[in-house]
Amino acid sequence: MRTEIGEQPAVVARLATGDPERYREVCAAARASGAAFVLYVARGTSDNAAVYGQYLASVRAGLPSGLVLPSATTLYHADLDLRRCLVIGISQSGETPDVAESLADARSRGAFTVAITNDARSPLAQAADFALPTEAGVERAVAATKTYTSQLAVLALLWASWSNDRALVAALREEVPQAMAGGLEVEPQVSMLAGELASADRLLVVARGYNLATGLETALKVQETAAVAALPYSAADLMHGPIAMLAPGLPVLCFAPAGATQANLLEVTLVLRDRGARVVLIAPEAAAERVGAVPLASPAVSQPPAISWIPIAEVPEAVSPLVAIIPGQLLACRLAIARGRDPDRPAGLTKVTHTR
Repeated sequence: MRTEIGEQPAVVARLATGDPERYREVCAAARASGAAFVLYVARGTSDNAAVYGQYLASVRAGLPSGLVLPSATTLYHADLDLRRCLVIGISQSGETPDVAESLADARSRGAFTVAITNDARSPLAQAADFALPTEAGVERAVAATKTYTSQLAVLALLWASWSNDRALVAALREEVPQAMAGGLEVEPQVSMLAGELASADRLLVVARGYNLATGLETALKVQETAAVAALPYSAADLMHGPIAMLAPGLPVLCFAPAGATQANLLEVTLVLRDRGARVVLIAPEAAAERVGAVPLASPAVSQPPAISWIPIAEVPEAVSPLVAIIPGQLLACRLAIARGRDPDRPAGLTKVTHTR
């Protein structure tokens, strides 16, 4: 898992510097089909990538977007009218039956379909009008890392092509791989945090906007590898009830990259601190200074600071999930080890999960 986390900057750089013609072709064909709204179908980690895709489709391309309910067709056999809909299936293996079946069903109901997968010969790719390979290479660890960020990169490239956003493509080529590589350097701080959290049974993960996907994916990785009940929340949703469960000392990760949601996330960070939570802020330096956060201290310190800080580089918000997830992945890996677990082989899990 750790090796594959380290491969991610190169994978994203390779995708971003590839031939853009395939993306242009997909966008032209989708437009010609009359696509006016977007639905994603995915499971697990790929479902978290789809959440990022929803924000890209709506914010960058102005298209309403949502998630397919696979069981609506695979179990309930609903008669859906999907004309004028772009349906995007996402799966690292392309072998999850309900994802591939849902995409094939959507195509039969008039949708224009696209598959994003690491296997261009998979059932999902074969079911779609077009396939966009993530080209991450073989992923040996059960917990997906490089296949997740490669999905994010493909989604960003797709919607940048749709909106002719050259600045977004330039950021993916030039800023993001470097920022991801820099994110690997926080591993010593993350290892300290893992040691501190080794006996924790709960963890809150808070994010918002594009990085809601980051919060969801970090929580999933911690659940999978370290067997900790990590609960992800939008910062807005947290304030609408779940904050009532906050107890003194409860560990909370707050992802606050630069962008439209940062001010709200910093406000919530201060509320959590004032209610006694053990808050760790994952954000650029300027944000940490605004709330008085300090670099994560050694576990030997008897009274940790109210808000600790793990730094990430500042990049355009629309591509920040590729950078912000690095500390989350490292934490999942190191926390599993601190708890005596093998992050490469989580109990009861396999690389490909078959659901219907």
